[in-house]
Amino acid sequence: MSEHERGCTVTVCRDCCCGNPGKHPAVDHDAQIERLRSALGPAHRVRTSLCLDVCAQSNVLVVQPAPEARRRGARPVWFGLVLDDVVLDDIAGYVRAGGPGRAPMSPMLELSVITAPGGALGAAGVRA
Repeated sequence: MSEHERGCTVTVCRDCCCGNPGKHPAVDHDAQIERLRSALGPAHRVRTSLCLDVCAQSNVLVVQPAPEARRRGARPVWFGLVLDDVVLDDIAGYVRAGGPGRAPMSPMLELSVITAPGGALGAAGVRA
């Protein structure tokens, strides 16, 4: 797949709070990752990271724009409190539609958007 055809990269925090069954016992954290990978297929990359420093908003997920959209100025979108399948499915739909810089976000999904920590560069090198 060429860079022009590559889709979004979805980074799912899985460290101290995010992905912690003690903090969120009703969430199947491994199933969240598999659900995203299945919903997005090979067109988009799903990866996990260490702490993204937004523990109060766990589970945190960052959608980075496709390279072409990034070159046109699109910025990553950070989502917090991703704790149920409805929000996860809404995020997957947004990514499949093109993600940041390419697709509009539903008003319901906008409620899950959070501010990236540290301004321009968040933890783990994920640009905000």
